[in-house]
Amino acid sequence: MATEAKMIREANQIATFFHSKHHDEGVAGIAEHLNKFWAPRQRRQFFDMIDAGGEGFDELVIEASATVWRPEPVAS
Repeated sequence: MATEAKMIREANQIATFFHSKHHDEGVAGIAEHLNKFWAPRQRRQFFDMIDAGGEGFDELVIEASATVWRPEPVAS
């Protein structure tokens, strides 16, 4: 699993690119990128962090999380 700091850094780098776009386009672009390129395991960890308050994530990343596909929980 990626460290939390690495995940925050990667998500915020994506957001940095999309800050140059119109707000709604940026939010949609971040969600599309995470949906296409982050594995369910990564998105699961992402949502663990978002659900815990999302500390450290860019505001566009937090807003985009509403349309990122939430993977099924891992069966125990």
